[in-house]
Amino acid sequence: MIPTGIFNLRSIRLPQKPIFPLLCNSRKTLVTSSSSVSANTKKQKVIVISGPTGAGKSRLALELAKRLNGEIISADSVQVYRGLDIGSAKPSPSDRKEVPHHLIDILDPSEDYSVGQFFEDARQATRDILHSGRVPIVTGGTGLYLRWYIYGKPDVPKASREVTAKVYSELANFERDGDWEAAVQLVVDAGDPKAQSLAANDWYRLRRSLEIIRSSGSPPSAFQVPYDSFKHQNEPSDTCDSKSSASELEQDKVKDLDYEFICFFLSSRRLDLYRLIDLRCEHMLSEPGGILSEARWLLDTGLLPNSNSATRAIGYRQAMEYLLHCREQGGMSSTRDFYYFLSEFQKASRNFAKRQLTWFRNEDIYYWLNASRPLDNVLNFIYDAYNDQSGTLYVPESLQMKKDMSSKREASELKAYRAKNRHFVHREDCSDILDWIRTQEVKS
Repeated sequence: MIPTGIFNLRSIRLPQKPIFPLLCNSRKTLVTSSSSVSANTKKQKVIVISGPTGAGKSRLALELAKRLNGEIISADSVQVYRGLDIGSAKPSPSDRKEVPHHLIDILDPSEDYSVGQFFEDARQATRDILHSGRVPIVTGGTGLYLRWYIYGKPDVPKASREVTAKVYSELANFERDGDWEAAVQLVVDAGDPKAQSLAANDWYRLRRSLEIIRSSGSPPSAFQVPYDSFKHQNEPSDTCDSKSSASELEQDKVKDLDYEFICFFLSSRRLDLYRLIDLRCEHMLSEPGGILSEARWLLDTGLLPNSNSATRAIGYRQAMEYLLHCREQGGMSSTRDFYYFLSEFQKASRNFAKRQLTWFRNEDIYYWLNASRPLDNVLNFIYDAYNDQSGTLYVPESLQMKKDMSSKREASELKAYRAKNRHFVHREDCSDILDWIRTQEVKS
């Protein structure tokens, strides 16, 4: 679970007037409402809450759902898997009983889940929630899931059964022999040079690329991506009039979207975020039945690290690799090996958060909110944004979160950053885990 302490529960009354004027200079802060719609077009509202790993978005979404009579749709590529609870910071059973959650525990870890499947499932859940008179609240940090969910999915042809079978046959020997590079070269030669940029051993996406080529004669990049069209049509002009109204700027952006999306990105200062992430990694290891137990279960089902979507997930991949190393050592682990594993787990998690920040920095539809501010303040703002009828919303200065680092000092501190553990500090602090590893191997 996400560590507490990200939000202070003190309640402070929000300002009633905008704090700052609208700005059009791309170097300054442009904050306008994605909820602005034309007077004669009424769209149903959907709230989207994203943020880097460890920022506290799940808790915020839960509390907001209670206030708005909402239901939560998970946009997390790991929470879809049964049994992967700790490493994905999955909502607790009591939270899920209190507020309905969708797209959690819908697959076995051996199955792959694509962004296209997420689009279909999440949009269906949205329709069901709206039909029941409740508010859809989509939350998660998987950027591509959210991009397709908001803007739509590419009109890529669906492969026939015959094509799917042929593609599986073409790649089967490569996958069995673990010859990833040769498989990629086959797809490149077939017509998709971008296959070289796929993550290693991402066989699902490699097969999908070849399916598209065999079905249409063209690579996936040949098909129009709705987000790209949206971004191209709505890039700000260098001659933007700073006196233009927010509604004028935003109307062009939302007119072609299916819903009135009100989107928020929750984050903290990078240093604070990194400390929270490091602590969360420790928490995932500090209790029996933690992420190591889940990783062991994955190995016992016959899966290997980095072999499919579930086993590529940050935390699980590192934990599975560590346990395999322990098995090679006869079920033993040195203190040094454990601390190396923990360091790699923390570093991978921080790097993932950094990639999330980079991704969402280019997603103009999101309000950036400061996760270190009191929870009630953030909730009140989003609640008011949902109920706003003016078409123009402003983030109070007290809640603003800058997209970029604010100073050279912060950049220097980040460069020199090193994890400072709280639970695992001394050699003896990991003795229980090392004992657990030995015990589990004896049982095996």
